[in-house]
Amino acid sequence: MTGSDATPSFRLAYVPGVMPDKWVRVWNERQPDVPLILTQVPAGAAAERLLDGDADAGLVRTPVDRTAFGAIPLYTEQTVVLVPKDHLVTAVDEVAPDDLADDIVLHPLDDVLDWESLPGRPALERPATTADAVELVAAGIGVLVVPLSLARLHHRKDLTHRPLRDAPESSVALAWPEDAKTDQVEDFIGIVRGRTVNSTRGRQQPSARGESTGADRGGARRKPVPGKSAGGAKRTGRSGSGAPKGTRRGKPRRRS
Repeated sequence: MTGSDATPSFRLAYVPGVMPDKWVRVWNERQPDVPLILTQVPAGAAAERLLDGDADAGLVRTPVDRTAFGAIPLYTEQTVVLVPKDHLVTAVDEVAPDDLADDIVLHPLDDVLDWESLPGRPALERPATTADAVELVAAGIGVLVVPLSLARLHHRKDLTHRPLRDAPESSVALAWPEDAKTDQVEDFIGIVRGRTVNSTRGRQQPSARGESTGADRGGARRKPVPGKSAGGAKRTGRSGSGAPKGTRRGKPRRRS
């Protein structure tokens, strides 16, 4: 539904680790009369919140059910291992899964990485949340593999992280219910795709192709190029006959 069904505000859900600030700033500049309402939701609950109508769109982690949602992939995050600052892997710039063979690798229930086989040794129990797992890492009980944004979100002075190669990655997408795409959603799609306010695909353009119809932007008509007529022909004389000024053509007539 679009147009007349548009709501007076735009409700955007986002999952932990996603930073929507730059897009929100552009929205506020372009749509000062349409408040953008931000709501953080757990990664595993984002789809349900959107289908329940709690938000118009969401910045979610993939995969996205394309039978129920429209979606635009935005970016893929680097995967890192979160460790205490005195851990052995801090001596290298990048970690391989085999480097964690002797470590307990924590696997929280809200993990957003799709593992076929988790590296290291499994913990006796899975922490309920990533935040709980971070506390266990700080206590020296194990290490944690997460997208970089979550490592930054749960930053602590006593912890650090290193890139982990050959590991699953997490991608972020903008998603919305396929049967409830509002004009505000279309506007936000333009923002995350980097369209300018005068983009040819923006809703605010009066012309579908963004072309001028007799006047330039601002209503000013184009000035003719010096030496050219409005039709593009070169001016060659006052009379427009094409003969150079002061030049006679043919024989003069006799006066009767």
